[in-house]
Formats: sequence, structure tokens, C-alpha cells
Amino acid sequence: MNTSKKASIFTLASTLMLASCGAPNIISTPIANIDAIPLKTKTLTDTQLKHWNAADLTSDTIPGMSVEKAYNELIKNRKGKSVIVAVIDSGVDIEHEDLKGLIWTNKKEIKNNGKDDDGNGYIDDIHGWNFLGDITDENLEYVRILKRLKPKYEGKSEASIAAADLEEYKLYKEVTAEYDKEYNETLQNKNRYELLFQQISGAHKEVSQAIGKENYSKKELLALNPTTTQMQQNVGGLSQMFGYLEEGETIPDLIKNIKDGIDHFTSSLNANLNLDLNVRSKVGDNPDNINDTKYGNNNVMGSDPKRDNIKHGTHVAGIIAANRKNKKGGKGIAQNVKIMAIRAVPDGDEYDKDIALAIRYAVDNGAKVINTSFGKYYSAHPEWVYDAIKYAADKDVLIVNAAGNEGINLDEKAVYPNDQKNNTTEISDTFLTVGALNYEYGSNLVADFSNYGKENVDVFAPGVKIWATTPLNTYEYLQGTSMAAPGVAGVAALIRSYYPNLKASQVKQIIMDSGVSTSNTVVIGGEATHTGKFTDLSKSGKMVNLYNAMILAKKLSK
Repeated sequence: MNTSKKASIFTLASTLMLASCGAPNIISTPIANIDAIPLKTKTLTDTQLKHWNAADLTSDTIPGMSVEKAYNELIKNRKGKSVIVAVIDSGVDIEHEDLKGLIWTNKKEIKNNGKDDDGNGYIDDIHGWNFLGDITDENLEYVRILKRLKPKYEGKSEASIAAADLEEYKLYKEVTAEYDKEYNETLQNKNRYELLFQQISGAHKEVSQAIGKENYSKKELLALNPTTTQMQQNVGGLSQMFGYLEEGETIPDLIKNIKDGIDHFTSSLNANLNLDLNVRSKVGDNPDNINDTKYGNNNVMGSDPKRDNIKHGTHVAGIIAANRKNKKGGKGIAQNVKIMAIRAVPDGDEYDKDIALAIRYAVDNGAKVINTSFGKYYSAHPEWVYDAIKYAADKDVLIVNAAGNEGINLDEKAVYPNDQKNNTTEISDTFLTVGALNYEYGSNLVADFSNYGKENVDVFAPGVKIWATTPLNTYEYLQGTSMAAPGVAGVAALIRSYYPNLKASQVKQIIMDSGVSTSNTVVIGGEATHTGKFTDLSKSGKMVNLYNAMILAKKLSK
């Protein structure tokens, strides 16, 4: 599942529920001084917020990746080698104004001739491949597992199960309990959001009419002199809502977020958790047969003319590579990049088969960096993905992976994909897992939704309110470890562009070793009572820093 939508929805959900109930020492500032940097107490300007992931901690007191500093002082007008970055995601709007000219083209394929000209097994794969065909919605993986096992085990006790089936039976009981819990919580959240929407939108309509505008301030709201009990309740309720708005947001923004929440929970009930849903039949393959590869099509934008379902992948692509020189809506982290669009992640959980084949497709067609901003907690065929990850490592390809958005310790609970079988044995040294940072340097440095883990998360990077491309020439703030991973993929692409002699494993180690750390105690998982040292939340204990990475890359490439 894409890992940004859940971050935004559940951050809002928790808010509304409250309302309703031995590395090289090359860092640009000495380690001893990092924690002496004054905290930024002023609200970020619109410009600062839109580009905070590129800011420099020492000069801006914003924990970005020192991107602009690197371009200004280290990269300047240097010419690098073109690097292909594969975005395995929901799809990419390859016609976006900020991505035009930056999309990979398969020069060995003749466009729309209905033939597999390059013999790679994919017909007319001009800009990538769409493993999902025309589908957009899917079940969660554990729901698919439940559907498969339910006919065999429903109503049976453990005592009646043969020893050979006992492990599978326990999995059935586990996913059944998970399903019941998730279904009930989703239904309750949907009902809660619908009630909140009714209350807040109704109050807002009356207040905005009284004030004479939609985007009023709290001061303007409190300046009203309500003459009825209803208006008093409206003012009181909305004034409380101002306390839960994020920086720069208005009451109409909150109402839109609530509506998005309703849509999300409704979609979850109708698709992700729907035991009667069977959309895979439209794709035409057997998802349990890794050798059945003749499926999908070359439409990497999907079939929806509104392109809503490819927002996630388009945002990810823009974070990596949006045109830095055209003065449009945003700047990508990396120049010299071509985006290979691979559509394999639906609104629901991805199939292991699709991900394994997508990784292999990216590797075989020249990608040097692969971004995987998705994840799930159950896997039907993890061995297929493990084999693909090892294949990428053997071919010198770096995979940059999102850690996930449940605020949990990945050393205690596995997320897929990952590069550690049974959470112990690492199968690849070219798989980099990224947690998300907030733009507040201090105790709130780690995004409240971000997963973490001393062994299973490698680094942290900006992932809260990241401004980037969305379909049909639009731009939005999205957040999640989904947004942190492509920032790091951009850093990796730049290293591979300017120092192409470095291997993928070296690029991973450079990113980890060159980061900036802090000895600060931070809030973990958004719970004020749950705190720990930032250095204990990832293997490197560091924040990714492009400036430092380029310095170290230069040293190691000699």
C-alpha cells in the first residue's frame, strides 16, 4: 500500500479523536555543535515550507538535506552522467509540466507497433510497464489470505487440525482477528468522520455567511457577537478546531481533509476490506504463478482520465526529479535523472508477484536506483521479492525503500518489502530503508507516523508536508515515509550521476555515513510519553545530508 495516504489520514484521525474524545567525520558542522543550533521558533514561510526538504540545518535551522547548499557550492555547473531511476508505484503522470523531458524512453522499442521489438517480454514498453492493467482498487494482503483460507478452516478448532496444517491454521486465526479489528475500527472512523463533517461544515457555513468570507481567522471568528444558542455553539466548536489546524491551514482545509477521510474509510470498506471483491481477474494472470508474466500493458498512467489514482506515484517522481530550471511548481532533488514509470501498487496491497517482476524489469532495463514507497505487514510470496532484491544487488542497483507509517518498531514487526529474512539475516547491501523527519528541529524531529528500528531502518529524511507534483499539472503537500524515500533516491541518483564508478553498496554506505546526527531525545510514534534518543531509531542514527554525501563520495571515488 502507498505509504503517504495512511500517514495523512491517521494523523488527522488522531487529532480529531482528541477533539471529539565509527563513520567518517565529515559533517559540515562539528557534531559537538549540532545540538547547539537554536531551535526555529518562527512559523515557516510558504516558500520555506515548499522547499524545506532542501534546506540546511546549520544556516536555516530547518532539518532538510542541504540540497541547495550542495548545488551552490559543490555541484554548480558540473555535468554528470544521466541516471535512470525507477519509480515502482501507482503510476506516474508522464505528461506533467514539471516532468516532461525527464521520463525514461525505451529507445529499443518502436512506439505503438504492437511488437516486442527489444525482446524483453513487454510489448511497446516505451516509458515503463503497467502490471495492474486497468484496476485501481485491491484487497489488503491479509484479506486475500483470509479469503483463501476461510473455506478450509472456518468453524474448526485447533484440536481438529492436522499437524501439517497447524501453522497455516494459526495464520488463518491471526488474519481473522486482524480483519475483525480493522473492519470495526474503519467503520467506526467512517461514522465518526461523517458526524464531524456534518457538524463542522454546517457550523462553517453559518459562520462564513456571518463574517462574509470563507477563510476567516480565529480572531475574526471570536470577534463575532453570536445572538443565538446555535451560533454560540458554532463559534465555540470552530474555535476549538483552530487548535488542530496545521501550519497555514484554514477551516475549509480541515473540512476537505475530513471529506478525504470519509472517502478513504469508505474505499477501505468497499475495496481493501471487501471479502467479495475480485478485481484481479480483470488483469488476466495467475498472481500465484511467478512464471505467468504475459499480463499488464504499457499505460503507466492507468486508465482513469482524472488520474486521481496516480497521485502518489506522480508526487514521488516529482520529489526525485521535477525540473529544477523551468520555474514551475517545484524542484526535484536530482538533476540528470530519467524516471522509469512502473505501475504495480494499487489502492490496497500490492501483489508480491507484481513487485518482484517490477524490480526485475527496472534492473533489466537500466535503472541504477529504484524507489519503493509502499509496504504491507503480510506477504504471500516473500521469497519472490527477496530473490528480486538479491537480483538487483547482483546487478549493482540500489533500492530505496519507505519504512512505513504506523509509528512502530520494525525490529519487532516485519514490513514487506525488506531485506532481512526473519528480521535477522540481511540478504542485500543495496537496500536502504528510510524513516521520515518533521521540519521541526528538536523533540518533534521524527514524524509522528514514522516507523523506526535500530536494525531495520537505515536513515531518516524529510517526510512531513512535502510539496511536489500531482496529476494534471497540479502540486500538493503530501506526507509519509513515501515522501522521505524519494528524497533519498534523489540523493542516491546524484551520487551515481557524478561518481558513476561507485557501486550501489558504496552509495548506500555513503548516505548512511555522511548524515547529520543529533543527541536529542525525540518523541516516538507521536506519543508524548514515548521518547528516546534519535541515534537509537535507525542503524546509522542519522539524517540524510546531500552536501556531506557528495563530499564523502568524492573522497571514496578517487
